[in-house]
Amino acid sequence: MGDNELRLGINRYDHVQPLLDGRVGVKGYTIRHEDAPIVSEIFARTFAGDRYDVSELGLTFFLRALDRGDDRFVGIPVFPNRHFRHSSIWVNVDSGIKGPADLVGKTIGELAVYGHDAGIWPKGILSDEHGFRPETNRWLIGGPDWPMHMESWAPLKTPENVDARYAPEGKFLGPMLESGEIDALFSAVVPRCALDKSPRVTTLFADPQAAERDYYRRTGIFPIMHMVVIRREFLRRHPDAARAVFNAFTESVDTTLAGYENGRTDHHMDVMVPWVSPLYEANRELLQAGHWKHGMKANRQTIDTFLRYAFEQGITDRRYACEDLFLDELLDT
Repeated sequence: MGDNELRLGINRYDHVQPLLDGRVGVKGYTIRHEDAPIVSEIFARTFAGDRYDVSELGLTFFLRALDRGDDRFVGIPVFPNRHFRHSSIWVNVDSGIKGPADLVGKTIGELAVYGHDAGIWPKGILSDEHGFRPETNRWLIGGPDWPMHMESWAPLKTPENVDARYAPEGKFLGPMLESGEIDALFSAVVPRCALDKSPRVTTLFADPQAAERDYYRRTGIFPIMHMVVIRREFLRRHPDAARAVFNAFTESVDTTLAGYENGRTDHHMDVMVPWVSPLYEANRELLQAGHWKHGMKANRQTIDTFLRYAFEQGITDRRYACEDLFLDELLDT
């Protein structure tokens, strides 16, 4: 490995593509990129050794590392994965769940670990806005339609007052939701039964997109799932690397956004999906092009909300602050 080589583990998001194809560079460094079939494999590789100098990592997994005293990494305020989460809660139509208040006492499935990134957000939002209390539920942890077990690198951690356990061996949460073995499912991955429009499965919110747009109008929060971390050992040898990486990711977002903006002139004909332009215009009006800004100034409220949720849900032992996660020199970005 050359001294100026930077090993990067990150998913191939459209806003990262300019960095991966060379339109944008990390000043002073040559990128050697690696991705994975599912992004959690990048997380596992990050913890397993020194495979990456800079990598994508789920927020909750970074917090769990901090709780374990694992300080090999420090955060850069780059947030490659975001998603609204009202649309990531499904219910069995015979469960008696017609709205958030009906979740009390139900058996709920959750993807991969209790308190995964896309599990913390909906629990927190439902708690803030609908009085939801996770300790009133029974939780089954597992994969949606295939095995998904992270115990080797993300041990199952739950507060003492929460009943959470792994789904029985050979059982998957999607089929269990469809059959009624669980009443609801919180998951970053859409289960096959929902993709196939099973009549036995529906979303908790009748119009999830409307709920998500209303949530953004009221709060300004576009939920963040993942962050970027840099290995402290690499940073000691290359103290300029963090700022260079931050600048490169920021430029990459700006480059991608400029492409979407330019695409307005020809109805985004470079995109396969019809009617992208009306959707882009609606999002542009609501989000004001600021929804994917990196840096602390644009994201402190969102990160702080996640940190509060993680503590309230017993995922972290203490209430972390942004200053505990991110490199000091980038807190002013």
